[in-house]
Amino acid sequence: MSENFESDLLRLLESRGHLHQVTDAGALDALAQKQVITGYVGFDPTAPSLHIGNLASIMLLRRLQQAGHRPIVIMGGGTAKVGDPSGKDETRQMLTEEKLASNVASIKGSFEKILRFDDSETGALLINNDDWLSKVGYIEMLRDVGPHFTVNRMLTFDSVKTRLDREQPLTFIEFNYMIMQAYDFLVLARDYDCRLQLGGSDQWGNIVNGIELTRRIDGKEVYGFTAPLITRADGAKMGKSVDGAIWLNEEQLPAYDFWQYWRNTDDRDVGKFLRLFTDLPLDEIARLESLQGSEINDAKVILANEVTRMVRGEDAAKAAEATARETFAGGGAGEDLPALSVGAEGMRIGGVLTELGFTASNKEAKRKLAEGAVKLNDETITDPGYLVLPSDGESLKLSLGKKKHGIVTR
Repeated sequence: MSENFESDLLRLLESRGHLHQVTDAGALDALAQKQVITGYVGFDPTAPSLHIGNLASIMLLRRLQQAGHRPIVIMGGGTAKVGDPSGKDETRQMLTEEKLASNVASIKGSFEKILRFDDSETGALLINNDDWLSKVGYIEMLRDVGPHFTVNRMLTFDSVKTRLDREQPLTFIEFNYMIMQAYDFLVLARDYDCRLQLGGSDQWGNIVNGIELTRRIDGKEVYGFTAPLITRADGAKMGKSVDGAIWLNEEQLPAYDFWQYWRNTDDRDVGKFLRLFTDLPLDEIARLESLQGSEINDAKVILANEVTRMVRGEDAAKAAEATARETFAGGGAGEDLPALSVGAEGMRIGGVLTELGFTASNKEAKRKLAEGAVKLNDETITDPGYLVLPSDGESLKLSLGKKKHGIVTR
C-alpha cells in the first residue's frame, strides 16, 4: 500500500515501514494536518514484561509522538481477565487480580523509556482499561453494546474462525473479548477525544469493531491503523529466539543477551529493523544496509546499540557492546556475561551448561559436547564427565557455539 500522504504522521509511519492498513486514509491524513490526534495501542499484561514482538506496536506510539501527536498506552487490566483469541490456539490461563496488578507495575518502565510522559499536549498517558470495564454492569453491556454486534459477523473474524476450524475450544468469555476492546475505543473517544487506534495487522478486526461501535453509538468518526506483523528473513516470528522470548525488561533477560539478539540479525533484515526500531535518518540506514561482506556487521552493532539504548538505556548499551568486544575480539570475558559459581567441589560440565541456561537439560548438554560445540577457555571439551573446577579467584570462560558465553568461578 503506497499513498501520497501530506501529514507528517502518515508520511513518517509509511517511510519507516510501519504501514499495513489504514481506515479512511484521506480523512485521517487531513485530520493529522489540522490538529493534534490522540491515538492508542492496547497491551495485555499477561507477563511481567513485554517482549520485542510488542516493540513494533510501542514504536507506533513513539512515531505518533514524534509526529506531534499524543499517545495513550492502554494496559489491558480488564481485557486480560478475558483473553484475546487473536493468534491463539488455546484458551488463555486466567490471572489473579494481584498478578495482573504486579505485571502492570513491572511493564510500566518499558514505556517510560521509549515514550515521553509529561503534562504537555503531546505527553503520553498510561491508562488501565480495568478502570471502566470492571464497573460496567453485565445487563448494561448487553443492552447498550450488544445490539451493535451480530454473531454472524463475529464468526467471520480470523481469530474466531481459526479456532473453530481446528476444532479447538473458544470459550464464551473469549468470544466477548472483541466487544470489550471495541468498548475501550468508545470510552477513549468520549473521555480523551481519542480518534485513532493502532496495532498489529492481527488486530484489524478488533479495531474495525471499535470504529463501528463508536460511530453507531456516538456518531463520532474515529480511525484505525495497523502495522504488518514482523517476521524475520528466515520466516520466524519476531520476538522469539531458540531460547524463548526476547523480553524488554532486564529482570527477564540480561542486557547483554538483549543486545546480542539484535547483533545476530540476519543480513537481509538489517535495513528493515533499522527503519522500524531506531530513529536513525533514512539516508544513513540506506548506507548501512548497502554494506557488503563483513562490513554489514558494523551495521548490526549499530542496530544493537540503538535498540538497546532506547529500551534499556545508554549504560546498558555501552556495557553490552564492551562485553561483546572483549568476548569476541579480545578473547577475554566481559563483565556482563552470565556467571555461575561452582564452589570448592566444582561441577560436571553438563551441569554447568544447564545451570547457565545454555542447554535445557543434561541430555542436551551431552549432545552438544559430543558435537564439539563446547569450549572452556577456548579449548574444546567433549567429555560429559569433565569436572569444571576453577582455582580460587580464577574465572573460566565457557562457550557453547559462537553465540553463548558465560563465566564460571569458584
